[in-house]
Amino acid sequence: MIEIALYQPDIPQNVGAAMRLCACLGAPLHIIEPCGFPWEPKKIKQAGMDYVDQASVTRHDSWQAFCDKVAHQRLVLMTTKSSLPYTEFNFKEGDILIAGRESAGVPIDIHQGIKDKVTIPMSGAARSLNIINATAMITGEALRQTGF
Repeated sequence: MIEIALYQPDIPQNVGAAMRLCACLGAPLHIIEPCGFPWEPKKIKQAGMDYVDQASVTRHDSWQAFCDKVAHQRLVLMTTKSSLPYTEFNFKEGDILIAGRESAGVPIDIHQGIKDKVTIPMSGAARSLNIINATAMITGEALRQTGF
């Protein structure tokens, strides 16, 4: 199965939408803290609706705690700072797709420490999609490739 991780998310509604996405796809979700907002289940539930209770969510206290827990899995960073289109990447079962903060992505040391990085090619002057829209697109391709 493909897994999804949100690195220090800024927007509770995006966390709720990620929970809904993961519940619908059967993909585990990792939340790497600290979040950029107080963790208020009511706000998150508003975005995730009744899907929140169906999602498999693990919260990690830090990047290091996350890395320690998933050390045996391949990390794939979804970033605008890559030249490799996600459609040209070979996903594998067990990959964890990592989305950075909505406001700043991931810090440079984490970016440099992750070997595999993919991007969604943008048209014209567009910079990026909403983080959950982008995650859904890339997850869909990863699931297609891995046969889930």
